[in-house]
Amino acid sequence: MSTISPPENPEANPRVKAVFDDIRTTRRSDFINNLWHYLAFDESLLENTWRDVKAVMATPSKLDPMTKELIYAAVSIANSCEYCIHSHTAAARAKGMDDEQYAEFLSIVSLAGRTNQLLNGIKVPIDKEFDHEEKK
Repeated sequence: MSTISPPENPEANPRVKAVFDDIRTTRRSDFINNLWHYLAFDESLLENTWRDVKAVMATPSKLDPMTKELIYAAVSIANSCEYCIHSHTAAARAKGMDDEQYAEFLSIVSLAGRTNQLLNGIKVPIDKEFDHEEKK
């Protein structure tokens, strides 16, 4: 259950409409997912969030788009964000991820979670070879 209600006609607000139009253009799709509908209750929050998402996720960079989606999905799993897990897994599939890659991804996420918990419990000291500052 949501903690807020989305606006009934969000695109009646010109600022919201501008963001929704940019989302449609950037994603080359008419679909506006629930995240943006719910954030439309506050124009500034909507604008700032879309600006940041667009800058990181939709701007070409050294990481390919599917890798970005998998990283986002992994962090979402770690943070237990069901919505983002579904959204970014679907986006990774749309960018070419197949079932075999998804199985490998889940194996890595589960392994990282398990070893993170072991290391957090034991408090293993960090090797000096892993310290970027020590190598300078």
